[in-house]
Amino acid sequence: MIEIKELYKSFGKQQVLKGVSLVINEGEVTAVIGRSGGGKSVLLKHIVGLLKPDRGSIFIKGQDITKLKGIKLDEIRADIGVVFQGGALFDSMTVYDNVAFPLAEKTKLNKKEIYERVIKALSDVGLQGMEYKYPAELSGGMRKRVALARALIAHPKIILFDEPTTGLDPILVRSIHKLIRDTQKQYGFTGLIISHEIPEIFEISDRVAMLHNGKIVEVGTPEEIQKSDNIVVKNFIMGIENGGNNEERTS
Repeated sequence: MIEIKELYKSFGKQQVLKGVSLVINEGEVTAVIGRSGGGKSVLLKHIVGLLKPDRGSIFIKGQDITKLKGIKLDEIRADIGVVFQGGALFDSMTVYDNVAFPLAEKTKLNKKEIYERVIKALSDVGLQGMEYKYPAELSGGMRKRVALARALIAHPKIILFDEPTTGLDPILVRSIHKLIRDTQKQYGFTGLIISHEIPEIFEISDRVAMLHNGKIVEVGTPEEIQKSDNIVVKNFIMGIENGGNNEERTS
């Protein structure tokens, strides 16, 4: 579904991505883990077309989006939903209007069709009867659920999650992770999750990629990553600071 080839990105003198390559298989949930500030969110912004790389390619359904503009790029984006770290809800709009927004803005569906899809999406994320609440009236976990419902509403083929459980307690982290996995099975989307929730992220991922020092240093199943002999991966999982030449090791 997504193939990233030798992606490089710098901001001024700071080189953030240093040749990232990664394949994200259709119908799977792939997690990209790594330390905060390590370029995970920058990578996600490239996939959705919000940033252009200095060099490298990103193929989505066979098309290199780094070379697309305007309508052609918008056509690819129409198949991508995004759940942002803070939810990115409109505070002045009700839950219903927040979830309906993509359909109201980008489709020709009538009000009845939009209503039915919004109510179903809210039901799918466990928010029945909450459609006329405002974001300020919701808990952090509920706001994350609204953001997921909004991402699901247009039935995208790909959903990108930018640290979707940031700021939640461990019980809510597991609840949101389970919701992501359950809705992925129901809707069949290809998921990419940017996360540093260890070990919880292993429970819902088909594959895990470790981003370190601007590169993907290891990719595998959750079991393979947890058994890795790569010192960078092992230390990250155990919460140990890397040091010396070990930081540059890849496998």
